[in-house]
Amino acid sequence: MWAEHPTRRGADGLQQPSPHPEPEFDATSLRRNGKSFYFASRFLGAKHAMRAARLYAFCRHIDDMVDEADDPHVARENLDQLEHELIGQAEATAQTRDFLALARETGMALDPVFALIEGVRSDLGTVSLATEDELLRYAYRVAGVVGIMMCDALDVRAPQARPFAIDLGIGMQLTNIARDVAEDAGLGRRYLPAAWVDSATAAQILHPDPALQEVIPRARRRLLELADLFYASAERGMGYLPGRARFAILVAARVYRQIGHKIAQQGFATWRGRASVSGPEKLMVASRAALSFVLNGQLHQQDSAHDPRLHQALSGLPFAASPQLIG
Repeated sequence: MWAEHPTRRGADGLQQPSPHPEPEFDATSLRRNGKSFYFASRFLGAKHAMRAARLYAFCRHIDDMVDEADDPHVARENLDQLEHELIGQAEATAQTRDFLALARETGMALDPVFALIEGVRSDLGTVSLATEDELLRYAYRVAGVVGIMMCDALDVRAPQARPFAIDLGIGMQLTNIARDVAEDAGLGRRYLPAAWVDSATAAQILHPDPALQEVIPRARRRLLELADLFYASAERGMGYLPGRARFAILVAARVYRQIGHKIAQQGFATWRGRASVSGPEKLMVASRAALSFVLNGQLHQQDSAHDPRLHQALSGLPFAASPQLIG
């Protein structure tokens, strides 16, 4: 994996500071495109909120290289260029300079961001995942690794925290996939494993026949049940986070999980519109999270063992739970 590439350096081996001044950062991207996390980030301290926003903005920048490109060939070239910028083989853009500055500031390794680029690159062209294991490895690359980087942004140094952070990212990505089944199908992407949807193509999911209209809701339910396993694991690792960050990330997790509840209220049907959580609902979720934060001592413990069975599909990926622990 990316860890096998010695030229892709961690924070101690980053390219030298650019002669260009670091860009002045604002949280516009997070506020506009990551409304759930932006809501939760208000509960962070100023330093951590800014770091989280900077990390989000760079991850969004990578994602947009694919989603906003008219030509897949151009998108691939842009991702290749970004990799060259990160290892100092090309002049860095303002976005890349800011991310590298964040990495130096927090001691963030670069392996996770290369895994993210690999995951985003896999979205180019037609996507048809075959198995649940493929789905989980994809979710790791495009979201689990963001959890790893967020650990550094929030000053979480305990290595035991990383598998739980991966789980939160995976849970959120599975929720994204469940929410966006129709939208992704319109882009030629089918993330639901083939066995779950009778090997239906993205085009068939976009315009389902009566039989498929029964299959898709069952697949979305199954996907959200899988997401719930990862959310539950993530909450068992909350104690590794600093106090304010612990509450903020709990709120973010609960708000995102609420999207799944909204999908369930729609009967898991894609044709009933894109599920979202309103402002008043977010406040309600945050209030309930505050009650849990006070009453649930498990959220504040640092001795929870991670269930490595959740990471069987992630064998060999950085910071995933070791398969040797499965017994």
